This record gives sequence, structure tokens and C-alpha cells, in this order.
Amino acid sequence: MRAWVLLSAVLWYLTGVGWQRNSERTEKGFIYGKPGHPVKVYVKLHHNSPVLVCMDFKRAEKETVDPTYLWVGPNEKPLTGSNRINITNTGKLTVKDFLEPLSGLYTCSFSYKTIKAETQEEKVVKQRYDFMIFAYREPDYSYQMAVRFTTKSCVGKYNDLLFRVLKKILDNLIFDLSCHIIEPSYKCHFVKVPKHGLIHELFIAFQVNPFAPGWKGTCNESIDCEDTTNHNILQARNRIEEFFRSQAYIFNHDLNKTLPAMHFVDHSFQIVRMDSCRPGFGKNEGLHSNCATCCVVCSPGTFSPDVDVTCQTCISVQIYGAKSCQ
Repeated sequence: MRAWVLLSAVLWYLTGVGWQRNSERTEKGFIYGKPGHPVKVYVKLHHNSPVLVCMDFKRAEKETVDPTYLWVGPNEKPLTGSNRINITNTGKLTVKDFLEPLSGLYTCSFSYKTIKAETQEEKVVKQRYDFMIFAYREPDYSYQMAVRFTTKSCVGKYNDLLFRVLKKILDNLIFDLSCHIIEPSYKCHFVKVPKHGLIHELFIAFQVNPFAPGWKGTCNESIDCEDTTNHNILQARNRIEEFFRSQAYIFNHDLNKTLPAMHFVDHSFQIVRMDSCRPGFGKNEGLHSNCATCCVVCSPGTFSPDVDVTCQTCISVQIYGAKSCQ
């Protein structure tokens, strides 16, 4: 039996009873340095970084004689090729399978020669380029929803019964997506409706959350499950929206305008997306304007112990991605 039919039956019964993101990417997909200005680069957790070029774009468009490149990582030690670090002979750097501790300042020292044609006199030119690389992940989505139902009275057991039945129907509707309804609540109010006088209405609020018991089983051995959980919560949102659209349709069309005393109030459905970040990550639109919607790794001096949206200050923290103040 479809969920909206089930709720309709209950209502009649009750009535009868009562990205990688960055700032300097070019059309080639490379990120070039800017002399005197650190370039911020954002790399999604467990993904490869974009290609960082050890020169600025103008220099790259010119001939370069005897170029040399030296990359230094966040630990202030020279970088060499490895399973995680790839440096080409033209000074291009890629970091593979990026993790929180790899965040930080990457510096490239670039030198080349200029040669005068008349005298063959050589001059060494040196330049430094700084790249600030931050790990990030997408926020975890949840949805705060609100609906309204008419009722006969603000007193009586049937309001609570409707509330519990509605929650159970919605939970069953999204159960296979490993989502569930949390923090449900309702209040009864008197509403003055034009041409109808005072009407009793239940103002119902609840949150749709993607972490129902057993949710990790949907990850299919994925290292990072946020893409799966966000996909599932979007499906859950769509199902619930369709459910309440069906409620409005059945009462406006199928029942020939004859409504039970307790029914869904058309156009009362409201929804707001709520973002949260995993521990060690947070949002900071001022600091990370090029990745404002991202959960960016907490920098040294900050931490995030839970699923908050911001990193908190802690001067003793000296690492990226701190989950506690120690």
C-alpha cells in the first residue's frame, strides 16, 4: 500500500473518531604560481591534487634556459618522487591520495639562466612560488522539514497519534536508504484563516538524517562514504517531498473537496538543507572563499571535535585536522 494512501486512511479514521577547487587553474588544468602571493589549492580527501607548476603563467609562455626546480613540503624537507609524490623533470608536482596531514605550505624554488647573445654572459635568475594546499571534503547533508496539519482540537490523544503515525510512515519511506527521522516535534496553534475563521493546526517539524543504524553498510568498502550518504539523503528528500505532494493532490482531487477534520495543509511543506562537517574539518568563508561550501581541514591553532560546521580556536594545536584541543 502506498504511503500516502495509508496516511489518508489514518486521517479518515482519526476524523471518524474525532570538488578539487582552487584559485589559479588554467584551461590546461594546471595551477601556476604567483610571485609574492601564495596560491591556495583545495584537494578533496583521498583524491589526487591538481598539477602544480613551478613557475608563473607568463614565465611558462617563454623559453627557459637550464631551469632547475626544488620542491619543499610542509615539513620543510625537500620533496622527492615516491608512491605519493610525483615530480616531473619540468617541475610539475602532483600529490596522490591526499590526506589531512599533507595539508600545508608547498614551496618551489625555480632558477634559470639568461644569456646575452653578444657576449654569451650568463646570469642566474631565481624565483620562489608558494602553494597553500588544504584537504577538504563535502559537507554531510541533512534536511530540516516542517509541515502543518489541521486538527479538531489542540486537546486530545489523536494529535499525538497522528504525529507518531506520520513519523513511522516517513521512516518506512526512507528506511532502505539508511536514512531516518530525528528530532521530531509538534505544537498545536490557533490559526486565523481568511473566510474560515479560527482553525486548529499542528505545526510539525523533523529532521531527515542519513546516518540511521547500519548506515556504514551502504558504503561498499568506499574509503570516504560522504558521496553515498549525500546521494541517499537527496533521494530521501525527494521521496518525502513527493509524499506530501501526493497528500495535497488526493485531498484536492480524489476526494471531491471533502476533507477530513485532520488533513495536510496544502503548501505548508518547508525544507532547509543543513550542512555538517566531520571532526577535524570546518567551514570558513572568509579564509576559504574559493571553497566556501567545503568542509576544509582545520588549520594549526584550530580543531573540531564533532560534527560542527566551524573549527574552534586552540593555540596549542600544531597539526592540520585536529579533532581535540591538546
